Amino acid sequence: MQTTYKVLMVRPVRFAFNEETAANNAFQVKTESEQQAQKIQQQAVTEFDNYVQLLRDNGIEVEVLQDTEEPFTPDSIFPNNCFSTHLEKNPLTEQDERTLVLYPMFAPNRRKERTKLLKVLGKMPFQKIIDITGYEKEEKFLEGTGSLILDREHHLAFACASPRTNEDVLDKWAAKTNYDYFLFNAEDENGTPIYHTNVMMHIGTRFAVVCLDSVTDINERERLIELLEENDKEIVEISFEQMHQFAGNMLELHAGSSAASGSAKASTPRKLLIMSATAKRSLTEEQIALLEEDVTILAPELTAIETAGGGSARCMLAELY
Repeated sequence: MQTTYKVLMVRPVRFAFNEETAANNAFQVKTESEQQAQKIQQQAVTEFDNYVQLLRDNGIEVEVLQDTEEPFTPDSIFPNNCFSTHLEKNPLTEQDERTLVLYPMFAPNRRKERTKLLKVLGKMPFQKIIDITGYEKEEKFLEGTGSLILDREHHLAFACASPRTNEDVLDKWAAKTNYDYFLFNAEDENGTPIYHTNVMMHIGTRFAVVCLDSVTDINERERLIELLEENDKEIVEISFEQMHQFAGNMLELHAGSSAASGSAKASTPRKLLIMSATAKRSLTEEQIALLEEDVTILAPELTAIETAGGGSARCMLAELY
């Protein structure tokens, strides 16, 4: 399945600008004073709680992990980088198996997030655990579904190369998960490599939202388009300006067993496309109308989180399969 109706989110306790990730995350904006930092933390908690409620009201099951003061993990609100989960059929037993993958992280203070997350993930029934965090000793990284945009139906991963997305690790991940992958280069309009693929690209059941202008190598761009079209994805192209408003940072989910109204599960679950209000405001009327042919858009306000953290709606959601 391409989508799920369960996610894990981490409620912030000391959310702040992260000095260790700022070197290659051009989306972060530094807080100037302690007073401003406290205000951002308060705003982030409000935005987080409203986001959780919006998802639950629309049939999404949300597992909330309350962050702790220590160890200090300013980016723990973005758990999708540390791990991913997968539900696949074992070819030998024909039984569904749940897999947990743990990823090597670029910033040392982000590696501390795993200890907190495993307190929740360790209680879940995974039949298989793939741990590739050892690559941190070699200074090689692959940051979960920040680095990897997954076409789960076709077992194909898309990734743009960056200090946080290393091909050696990607190759190992692909071998262990039975995925193929397409690695390409993507840059912003100033020639700066894009740090995470999920900044410039989203894949859902019908649509792929992509900033094609960021793929400057024409052969790589044509191959990217070709792979998406081969797998029946309709491309919605976004501009650099829209990308900087987090329009590439989307995630498709589907409503769970019962909607907020209490109605029984439909034969075809309602598709939900999650993006921030900032991202939605950047889209044209035509783009919104096209997407809404297939999905219901949910767009929480995440201004403080986007500004200080450099991440948006998709980064805050770790899918649970």
